[in-house]
Amino acid sequence: MKLGKKWYTSLALTVGMGLMLSACGSGGQPAATGSGDKVYVIGTDAAYPPFQMLEADKISGHDIDVMNAVAEAGGFKVEWKNTGWDPLFDGLDKGTVDIGISSITITEKRKEKYDFSEPYFEANQLILVAENSPVQTLADLKGKKIGVQAATTGEEVVKKAFGETYEGLKGYDDMPSSVDDFFNGRVDAVVGDNGVLQYYVKKIQNKKFKLIKDDSFEKEFYGIMVKKGNTDAMTKINDGLKKIKENGKLQEIHDKYFGNK
Repeated sequence: MKLGKKWYTSLALTVGMGLMLSACGSGGQPAATGSGDKVYVIGTDAAYPPFQMLEADKISGHDIDVMNAVAEAGGFKVEWKNTGWDPLFDGLDKGTVDIGISSITITEKRKEKYDFSEPYFEANQLILVAENSPVQTLADLKGKKIGVQAATTGEEVVKKAFGETYEGLKGYDDMPSSVDDFFNGRVDAVVGDNGVLQYYVKKIQNKKFKLIKDDSFEKEFYGIMVKKGNTDAMTKINDGLKKIKENGKLQEIHDKYFGNK
């Protein structure tokens, strides 16, 4: 999961940076029409398909659909802002952003400063290797060149397995660059988030590869984040999230982007 990240090109981020939207998705309609006057500013980094992305200058993706559904079910209004990754946290700190949703892994360290909703997505790491590779677990990659997206959980698990100064580790600004280097033979494997890695590799034609799930990888959970102590927003978020879990809407959104379980 993202600890800090980029995706696709800097141009896409430049176009999207600071984009303010009253809603997202193809319809472009307001996400919620709650009776209160408060409009919650939602910050995201629209550069991590299929969770957050820019399509025709509009923010879209799995997390966007989830947050819009939460707001509708919870009865509050939202306004979207493509902040970028680090400015999202800064915005929460300064109060220019009320809520953050951007494939943010719930961690004990982050919980010291921010409050999280109940989880809305379960994630895990996958290993991309050649179709004929004998690799079955992360441990089998010892001594090999491993590509990761820098400042992500993928990088963290490789460092944990092989050491902080592992010479075979190669970090990239984005996942496509690491996968491209894999197919060009510059690294032997890539470790990354399941949702993102599956989304990217399924677009690749005429390439032979396989994705391996190592059961030793710890499960990760994404949550919706607010500044610590913002109980008003968090209560509404968890109320809306509970409703879309119970009525099947959350599963419907999951299936839209990742297929049936």
